[in-house]
Amino acid sequence: MRKKLTTLLVAGAAVLALGLSGCSSDPLAEQYREGSNKNYIAGDGSITEITLDNRGDVITFSGTTETGEKVSSADYLGNVLVVNFWYAGCAPCRAEAPDLEQVYNEMSPQGVNFLGVNVRDQAATIDSFNKRFGITYQSIIDQDGQAQLAFAAQVPPNAVPTTLVLDAQGRVAARILGQLTDPSILSTLINDISAESSAQ
Repeated sequence: MRKKLTTLLVAGAAVLALGLSGCSSDPLAEQYREGSNKNYIAGDGSITEITLDNRGDVITFSGTTETGEKVSSADYLGNVLVVNFWYAGCAPCRAEAPDLEQVYNEMSPQGVNFLGVNVRDQAATIDSFNKRFGITYQSIIDQDGQAQLAFAAQVPPNAVPTTLVLDAQGRVAARILGQLTDPSILSTLINDISAESSAQ
C-alpha cells in the first residue's frame, strides 16, 4: 500500500510540473515570477520587422536630454531613428552599449539618428555611463515615463533594453526586444528601412 501511494505521489508531482511548465511560455511573466531581484525584465532578444502596410501610427514624443537639450520626434522626421530604452544599472544595457555606439558611428554619416530613452537615471549618471562606454549620442531623461507612454503600444512594459527602429515617417518599423547581441543585425534593419525611402 505504501509503495502504491508513493508511486501515485511521484506521478502526481510529474503531472503538476508539466502543467506549470506549460504556463510559463511568456518570458516577461516568467522573470517577474522568479523574483530574482535583478531590477529589470529583459526581453528574449527576438527581432520583429513590421512591413510598410502593417506599421502603426506615427510616434509623437518629446523630452530633455542629459545635456539639457529639448528634443522632439519632429526633429528626426525624414530620417531613420533608432530609439534604445535603457538605464545604467541594467546589465544587458551595459553589454550592448558598445555595439550600439559602433552601429551609430557606421550609420550616422548616412543621416541615421540614434536616441536613448533612459527610464531611471539622473543626468550625472547618464553622463558617467556615456564616458565609461564611449556613447556619443544623447538620451532623453524619462523618469516620469512620458516618452515611454508614447511608445507603449510598441514596447512591452518594463522590457529593458529594447531597441526600436523608426522609419522616416516616424513609425516603428522594427524592434529588438532585449539585448542587441550582433551589431550586424541592427545595421541590416537600418539599411533595409533606409532603402524604403529611396524606393518610393
